[in-house]
Amino acid sequence: MTRELRKKSKQPIPEDASGFERFQAMAYSAAMKVPVAAIEVYLDVRSQIEDQIRGFSEPVSDKLLPDLLPQEQHVLTLVLDLNETLVYSDWKRERGWRTFKRPGVDAFLEQLGRFYEIVVYSDQLSMYVDPVVDRLDPKGNIRHRLSRVATKYENGKHYRDLSKLNRNPAQVLYISSHAKESSLQPENCVEIKPWKLESDDTQLLDLIPFLEYVAMVRPSDIRAVLASYQSGDIAAEFIERSKEHQRRMQEQKKSGRIWRR
Repeated sequence: MTRELRKKSKQPIPEDASGFERFQAMAYSAAMKVPVAAIEVYLDVRSQIEDQIRGFSEPVSDKLLPDLLPQEQHVLTLVLDLNETLVYSDWKRERGWRTFKRPGVDAFLEQLGRFYEIVVYSDQLSMYVDPVVDRLDPKGNIRHRLSRVATKYENGKHYRDLSKLNRNPAQVLYISSHAKESSLQPENCVEIKPWKLESDDTQLLDLIPFLEYVAMVRPSDIRAVLASYQSGDIAAEFIERSKEHQRRMQEQKKSGRIWRR
């Protein structure tokens, strides 16, 4: 529409036009310049607004993490959500906000920090994430922190976009109490129960054997491993598989099918 208006506002005046026709053409051209200018101002403002919205809706960078060191190319990346996964923040009128650590979180971070590059990826602002992680992990097992500016905002939600991590997608695990609904890559997700101050919770500790096994085996594509677990409770299913493997090994040993050279 703007192009058409521009054409109409710049139509040449025929040489043989009468004085009245010339006046009429000049008046029409001047009148058309007003809506053309208004539309162009609108388009310019709209473009600026769209640029600003894009800045809020897309992760701050296409490479959210620095390059891995050459000697760490084999290391898997363990991405962890924060709220209701590692901690729980609770507000009460008499004391305000307090943040609590999930049972087993210290052992979880310390043990898996030996095998993985650990990253916290939260949809909270950095002014919340940084002090919480500082207190949560004084030993520095968490290598990187990503906050809201690193998420993708879409349809009113902040999503973790694992494709922007600057890591091989085949070597990334994402653990969250809301993994499937907070990540754009569900094939990389391990979902656990949300923690809301239950004192008998063992979700993090239960996952350690599975995560240690994966780190030692180093599968070529962790997504295929995760896809093989159909129950949804990977920790429990891994224990059952381990028991079944031990049972078969014992049977083979008894039947003499295992021999040593």
